[in-house]
Amino acid sequence: MAGNFFRVQCGDCENEQVVFGKAASTVTCAVCGSTLATPTGGEADILGEVVETVEAR
Repeated sequence: MAGNFFRVQCGDCENEQVVFGKAASTVTCAVCGSTLATPTGGEADILGEVVETVEAR
């Protein structure tokens, strides 16, 4: 069950945080609360801009 970690930039406040590529729950921005990723049953649907892949497995 390997997955990637991505550094995602929030579209509203430009905060960057790390998101797991197979997130099982909704990920919200720690600063403004907007949604960054939603679960789809496999790979998460990332709504923010992916800045970089932090760790690929």
